[in-house]
Amino acid sequence: MSVWAWEALRGIGSLLMQPLFYYGIALALVVGWRRVKRERSHFYIRVYDMFQESKFFWRNGPAAGAVLSLAAVIAGMAVPRDTILLVALVTIVIGLTMQMRLLSPAYTIGISFFIISLFGHHSTLQRFFPELGRTNMAALVILLALLLLVEGWLILRNGAAKTSPQLATSKRGLVVGEHWAQRLWFVPVLLPVTGELPSPLSWWPLFPAGDDAYSFMLVPFLLGFSQRMQGMLPHASVRLAGQRVLLLAAVVGVLAIISCWYAPFSWIAAALALLGREWLAFLQHRQDRSQPPYFAKREQGLVILGILPQSKAEKMGLQIGEVIVKANGIPVKTENEFYEAVQRNRAFCKLEVADEEGEVRFVQGALYEDEHHELGLLFVKERENRASKAV
Repeated sequence: MSVWAWEALRGIGSLLMQPLFYYGIALALVVGWRRVKRERSHFYIRVYDMFQESKFFWRNGPAAGAVLSLAAVIAGMAVPRDTILLVALVTIVIGLTMQMRLLSPAYTIGISFFIISLFGHHSTLQRFFPELGRTNMAALVILLALLLLVEGWLILRNGAAKTSPQLATSKRGLVVGEHWAQRLWFVPVLLPVTGELPSPLSWWPLFPAGDDAYSFMLVPFLLGFSQRMQGMLPHASVRLAGQRVLLLAAVVGVLAIISCWYAPFSWIAAALALLGREWLAFLQHRQDRSQPPYFAKREQGLVILGILPQSKAEKMGLQIGEVIVKANGIPVKTENEFYEAVQRNRAFCKLEVADEEGEVRFVQGALYEDEHHELGLLFVKERENRASKAV
C-alpha cells in the first residue's frame, strides 16, 4: 500500500514536469507585464503590480479541478494520451496571440475536436499522434462541457475583481474610461488516459481496461477570459457574461450526453460551443457599446475610474463607478475642481458620492497636509494626451 501511495505522490509531482504548467505561469506574468506597461502609459502609474494575474492564476482553479477530476473518474472519461498532447499544443499556439478569451475550452478543445474529426486518421498527423484516431469523441465533448461549466463558474467567482482601468476613445471621438478584465486560470484535472505512456511517465501505474490499459494523468488545463467594459460597470458586465457561459455549458452538456448514444451530436455540441462562445463575446461587446460610456464626463459630478490599492481612497470605502458630487461641500465635475476643493481643508476630506442607483452617501477621512495628491483616485482627463494622474 505504501508503494501505491508513493506512486500517487510521484504522479501528482509529475505536474511540475509538464511544459504547459510553466507555460501558463509565464503567460500570466507576460499578461501582467503588458497590463502594467499600458497602465503607466495612461496614468503615469501602475494600478496593480505585474503579479496580479499570477495571483488569479492559482485562485479557485485547483478546487474546480478537484471536483472535475472526481466527475471524470466516476464517468470513466478515458482520453488517449495523444489527444491530451494535441489539446496542449493548441492551447500553446492560441496563447501566443495574447488573447486570453481565446483560451476558453470552447476554443482549445473545440478546435482540437475538429482537428481530430477531420484529420485524425491522416498519415501526417498519425506520424506524430498515432493514437489520435482512437479518441472517444463523446467523452471529449463531455470534457469540453464540464470545462466550460468551470469557466462560467470562475468568471462569476472572480472575473470582476480588480479589473484594470484604461483610457479609450468613444464613438464620438471623446476620451472615456473603460475597464479590462483579463484572467488566466490553472485547472488541474485528473483524467483516465488510455495507451502506453511515454518514457518520462513510464513509472505511473497502469490498470487493465479490457484489451487496452489506462492510467491516471494530472492534466494542467489553462482557462482564459478577457472582456472590455465601457457602458457597464465591471461587476454587472462580468456577472452577465458568466451567467451566459453557464447557460451555454448546460446546453452543450446535454448535447454531449446525447452523443454517447448518437455520435453526430458530438459534432453539434462542439460546433455550438465554438460558435456559441464567439457569439457571446460579440453579443457582450455590442450590448456594452450600445450604451453611453459610463466612465465619461458628466454634467454633475466626477466619476471614479480607478482606485489604487492600499490608498486613502480605498480605506475611505470609495468604489469604482461612484460619482463624486461634492468635495468639502463644493460641487465638482472636473479633476481640477476636485483638486482645488480638497485643498480647501488641509487636514480633512469630506466627499459626497452617488452610487450607480443615484443614492448619495457621505465619505470622510483625515489627511496630512502633504497627502492631497495621494488619495489614490483615477479619473478620465479632458486633455488630448489622454493621460490621467492619481489624485
